[in-house]
Amino acid sequence: MRSFAGRDILSLKEFERNEFFRVFEAAEKLEPIARNRRNTDILKEKTLVTAFYQPSTRTRLAHEAAMIRLGGQVTGFSDAKNTRAGDFYQESIKDTIKMLEFYGDVVVMRHFQQGAPHEAAKWASIPIINGGDGWGEHPTQILTDLYTVLREKGRIDGLNWVAIGDMRMRTMHSLGYAMSQFDCPITFIGPEDMSLTDDFKAELNQYSVNWSEAEHVEQVIGDADVILVEPVVQPDYTKSRDERSGDVAMTPANYKITRELLETKAKSDAILLHSLPRMDEIPPDVDITRWSRYWQEAFNGVVMRMALLALVLGEME
Repeated sequence: MRSFAGRDILSLKEFERNEFFRVFEAAEKLEPIARNRRNTDILKEKTLVTAFYQPSTRTRLAHEAAMIRLGGQVTGFSDAKNTRAGDFYQESIKDTIKMLEFYGDVVVMRHFQQGAPHEAAKWASIPIINGGDGWGEHPTQILTDLYTVLREKGRIDGLNWVAIGDMRMRTMHSLGYAMSQFDCPITFIGPEDMSLTDDFKAELNQYSVNWSEAEHVEQVIGDADVILVEPVVQPDYTKSRDERSGDVAMTPANYKITRELLETKAKSDAILLHSLPRMDEIPPDVDITRWSRYWQEAFNGVVMRMALLALVLGEME
């Protein structure tokens, strides 16, 4: 297995099966630190740089919280418009990252341009973590989701997945690539104009993913062990800000997970994931049901980023 020390985390295409489990093992070892709300000094001599060209709550703060839990420092920006990277200079990725690498030991980048973290990694001498790149990928979120499933169900292989939402989303891409390493049938459900692209279908086949599509969640939810939901009401992920105006459409019934649907159709031990934020695709009354795991998923987001930071900075091997 390749060492994680000094390694970029850009895409789950690059992950082999044993590497997933190495990350999960590191996360499980570090989890008590976060669960007990304590900090340690594992990364006391290290600094994380956050370079966020798009708004973020969970991804940015989870990385920052993870670094602080491990005793490290944090610097960076959460809005490129407040920097020379985003004002009228429109500084290049190369120029920005060549400066940021002097300010810390690892960079987590979110960008509206697909491939921007990969471009940064070409020029950086320190690890780059992809915090989401346009319609590209979101590897740390899917690692979080898989770790949540492993902790909740005790396994990943052999579980049936249903993924509902906009199939253009970066989370869906990372999920599809990850499924190539596990024995997990997955059914994708999304509106026709947000369905799997032909190119992505070809990739799923190339990676031997066991996938299918359905039109309505009611058709497949009864077989699901894991239900992963994302909004179908989406901003344009190629923009730095949401530029929509007027009222935002609500979620059609085909793509909503209601309490009634879970009670009448879902397995009693199925788990429901959502990376958040949500619109109306999961009503609030689902939060306190036995199916919901998105708050645990949010906690695991800190734990997963702790593991990745400790690994790429060489403090765990």
